[in-house]
Amino acid sequence: MPVLPTSGVPVDRARLSRRGFMAAGIAGGFALAACSEPKSQVSGSAAQMSAAIAAAEAARPHSGRTVTASLQPQQTQIDLGGPVVRTLAFGSTIPGTLIRAKVGDELVVTVSNRLDHPTSVHWHGIALRNDMDGAEPATPNIPAGQDFTYRFSVPNSGTYWAHPHTGLDEDTGLYLPVIIDDPTEGDYDAEWIVVLDDWTDGVGKSPQQLYAELTAPNKPPMPTMSTTPTTSTTSTTSTTSTTSTTSTTPTTSTTATTTTSSSSSSTPTSSTSPTTTTSATPGASGVSVGRSDLLGGDAGDIAYPYYLINGRIPAAPTTFNAKPGQRIRIRFINTGSDTAFRVALAGHSMVVTHTDGYPVVPTQVDALLIGMAERYDVIVTAADGVFPLVAVAEGKNDLARALLSTGAGSPPDPGFQPAELTRRVGTIEMFTATTPVNLGRPDPNLNLPVVLGGDMMQYNWMINGEPYDKTNPLHVRQGQHPSITFDNPTMMYHPIHLHGHTFQLLKADGTAGARKDTVIVLPKQKVLAVLVADNPGTWVMHCHNTYHQFAGMMTRLDYIF
Repeated sequence: MPVLPTSGVPVDRARLSRRGFMAAGIAGGFALAACSEPKSQVSGSAAQMSAAIAAAEAARPHSGRTVTASLQPQQTQIDLGGPVVRTLAFGSTIPGTLIRAKVGDELVVTVSNRLDHPTSVHWHGIALRNDMDGAEPATPNIPAGQDFTYRFSVPNSGTYWAHPHTGLDEDTGLYLPVIIDDPTEGDYDAEWIVVLDDWTDGVGKSPQQLYAELTAPNKPPMPTMSTTPTTSTTSTTSTTSTTSTTSTTPTTSTTATTTTSSSSSSTPTSSTSPTTTTSATPGASGVSVGRSDLLGGDAGDIAYPYYLINGRIPAAPTTFNAKPGQRIRIRFINTGSDTAFRVALAGHSMVVTHTDGYPVVPTQVDALLIGMAERYDVIVTAADGVFPLVAVAEGKNDLARALLSTGAGSPPDPGFQPAELTRRVGTIEMFTATTPVNLGRPDPNLNLPVVLGGDMMQYNWMINGEPYDKTNPLHVRQGQHPSITFDNPTMMYHPIHLHGHTFQLLKADGTAGARKDTVIVLPKQKVLAVLVADNPGTWVMHCHNTYHQFAGMMTRLDYIF
């Protein structure tokens, strides 16, 4: 059984049905309604859980300040810079309006659901109280036509974002950035928030149509797309290349074994040359398979009509204005549903300073690989001119872009790809958390196995041998420091996200790596991390490929008493 092997801890081996899960609700801070077909129960009483959640909230920093916001998820029309699409959004823009606060502030966000179906708002990456997480069963969904107010303190600075946790709604315009400021982090002159996305809704096939194609019985073999720019020879990514995209992978449950500078300007954009050309057809979308060495083989399931930066297509990019010599903090957020991006700023190198909100030892790169739901903060020193910020849709032979303008000049063609994309490509194993945010060593003989399974042709994604409607939750006690072994025997990469927590990666030599809440697990690879169980509740863990998650690649981490 894929459960935490802790001595003396009672383990709930019952399975929770999808129907029962969706019926579960919160009462008095935390309670799970009785579910049927089959029955489920949570170890420990609801009163103990409620008290533990309240105590954890009280222990967080509190500034005494309150930041309020209102969100209206609704159907609306959005101009992508030429194409006008009808989609779902928070208000009338994508991304939605930025929510910004400081460490210790209380966020009070009222959501008025103007959709024709239930919705929610998940506060991705924020270590908030469990009953405000915005994902069932911790927080009930908001029925159509009704309001709900999320109220929680924000304990950590960083780059975060918000999105729904209902159906396939994440592959629409329902997302917005959330920035929590640390007053001690001010060593930069300007800030640029860059939100990446893959786009189909209202211009190509709908997310529902795409999912129907992905899950159709007897669907034809997936076509293979051209590769993207060649992997940088200085990248330390370890991958196992694969040639098949349809082989069935093991889905039985197993217990995994534990394994243990400054930015500088470079040449102007006119002196670099494209490394590939784009070939996607605007307005078309469909099931497809690309390939990427950086991602270990298959690069995704869907070819999108457009790839966006801050809601704009490459032919109509947004422009960030700055002055030559300024230090710019760029906050990258990948809100895509099926696309990892390789990002570079032409004529510049980047110094990576944060991953998923937490500081790392500053590391200079020319480009960054950013998986779905990951965030990276970098510092660049602006050169003089006009420079495209290019986000290649990894393995999909297309791109998104924006512009940095600090002086005279004209941008290159929309399909231009700077040489930086194939130089030093930053991948997660290159980064190390700074000492103050280290999580320490895991407790011995205490491991949470997370075995990723599934098959592209059958589209039956799962964790620990079971889809979400039959999940066997992982269990932990408050205060424990278990290791997590993410084991991916499948043929595709999976960005795995744990709600309410961060974990610290452990490198192959046993040394500490970056702190993350979402990590790319490459095909045929394992990733080891340490978790501090300091946020009681019931939390979901899932693949942040929207379609894999919806198909069942999700489980739960339950605190027990």
